[in-house]
Amino acid sequence: MAAKPRITIVGAGNLGRALGRSLRKAGYRVDAIVAKAQGESLTRARLLAKELGAWAITTKRAEIEADIVWLCVPDAQIANAAESLAATGSWKGRVALHSSGALSSDELSALRRCGAVVASIHPLMTFVRKSRPSLEGISFAMEGDPRAVRAARRIVQELGGTAHTIRRRDKAAYHAWGTFASPLLTAFLATTQRVAAGAGARGKDARKRMLPILQQTLSNYMKLGAANSFSGPIVRGDVEIVKRHLLVLREIPAAREVYVALAKAALQYLPVKNRRLLRDVLDQRHRA
Repeated sequence: MAAKPRITIVGAGNLGRALGRSLRKAGYRVDAIVAKAQGESLTRARLLAKELGAWAITTKRAEIEADIVWLCVPDAQIANAAESLAATGSWKGRVALHSSGALSSDELSALRRCGAVVASIHPLMTFVRKSRPSLEGISFAMEGDPRAVRAARRIVQELGGTAHTIRRRDKAAYHAWGTFASPLLTAFLATTQRVAAGAGARGKDARKRMLPILQQTLSNYMKLGAANSFSGPIVRGDVEIVKRHLLVLREIPAAREVYVALAKAALQYLPVKNRRLLRDVLDQRHRA
């Protein structure tokens, strides 16, 4: 069996740390962590490098020897980082990857012009500072140069993930999907907690009390699909209860807007009774 390629990670943020740990667990050698020349990013790079048995180096002084360079920097910084790295030496035969869900592999054009093959490879997972998610079982969307995609696919398989090809023109929709699945879901949960406060449940107590219904809802959704998991007054067509909800939510205008938007989505995508009456109630929500 051919030896696993050496990998350099650019960026030691939440994704970079999770990726580095998963690569090491899968038997890959991470030989360097690249960061900006100063500040918190370099501090994080040194900590991660120490953990992985790698070197922490700066973009300006990078002497990259790895077979694969994986950029884990914010979307707005990918093209600039690629430009900076292009000046560090020969890229012929190397693989360069970035992990943006929204942007295509063309963000790495500066490295492609220097001889690298490039691809984008995005894990459909959330990464936050105080959490250490595994990449096992995670779906990765990838597109780019064929050789780079093949290299990325092999890594994903050895991480225990699943690889899916995506067309460049579909990446914005793909990223919007991921945004609904986690960041906007978190915003919804924050809104839910604010409504809980109106019922006398606050903070950690509210989160604890609503956890069982959240878990059961997700379980139902995965096993049964959305239509067979939908419960409550809207599916029953209980117009009077919906009116009561809208009335009490006048005290929490932002939550009221979320309620109306999601209720209208339910009317469009899910089986409900009294659809026309419910739509009329929701459309008249701003009346006194």
